[in-house]
Amino acid sequence: MTHEPIETVALDWVVRQRDPAFEAWEEFAQWLDEDPGHGDAYYALAALDADLADLPAETAAPVESEEAGTVVPFAPRRVSRRMWLTGALAASLVGVVSIGLMQRGQDNYRIETAMGETHVVTLKDGSKIAVNGGSSVLLSRDDPRRATLERGQVLFTVVHRDDAPFRVAVGKAELVDVGTVFDVTRTGSQTVVAVSEGAVVYNPGADNVRIDAGRRLAVRDGGAAELRAISHEAVGGWQGGQLVYDGVPLGDVAAEVGRTTGISIRTAPGASAILFRGALQTGGEPSRLVNDLAALSGTRATQDAGGWTLAK
Repeated sequence: MTHEPIETVALDWVVRQRDPAFEAWEEFAQWLDEDPGHGDAYYALAALDADLADLPAETAAPVESEEAGTVVPFAPRRVSRRMWLTGALAASLVGVVSIGLMQRGQDNYRIETAMGETHVVTLKDGSKIAVNGGSSVLLSRDDPRRATLERGQVLFTVVHRDDAPFRVAVGKAELVDVGTVFDVTRTGSQTVVAVSEGAVVYNPGADNVRIDAGRRLAVRDGGAAELRAISHEAVGGWQGGQLVYDGVPLGDVAAEVGRTTGISIRTAPGASAILFRGALQTGGEPSRLVNDLAALSGTRATQDAGGWTLAK
């Protein structure tokens, strides 16, 4: 199987996993780890397979029976999803449809994490991208000096090059590094950038806001950027199990705790804007972490089936 084209092997995995008795998960995980291109091919075909599951049955035209006055329709005729997928795969191999186009460009690949899960990518130049939970970032094999944060939170540790600055697209804006360690968060229409080393320029062609080390920028799409001072320890602390805040809205804190630990924490109206100061350890019991957050923010924590809520 390893000598077959990647797309053919990926198709085989998609089809095999539809069988409820499928148990070769370790073999599948090993295949994914062998090459980033394996995951790109598999997830593209898996998404196509899911879409094809919703296709309506193909119905043939009705025909008249030998009995006068009666019309007998043919039964719906379904084309197997494997046939559809095989057709799409064949088309991709001759350039009509490509898995790369399904993922926004042939050279792009996406890193996605579940809540509470983290992932670190080391680029060829030594730059590192740490992806927090509940996040999605699009990277490029053709141009490793750019990334697109679609949602969630990413810590960039960038090897600076004057001739090729690292660029991050987020929302409708662009960030350009100036020798940098910086954390970027995208939640809804809000972007937050916190810098611990060097500097980042926000939208150099328009706003041109410089964010130096020890500063945090928060901006909503179409709004004005707000800068404030932060401690260096507050940047990327989620990687080491300690979250440090100095005047960060409680709603943002709850979201970051959720991404990092997988604990679902909501903030009731009136509590989200409370400016939180304090440090939280993420390695203990969820109830202790939430109660510490409530005590330090002056709120009350209540638990239900959907998680926790912080309220005044």
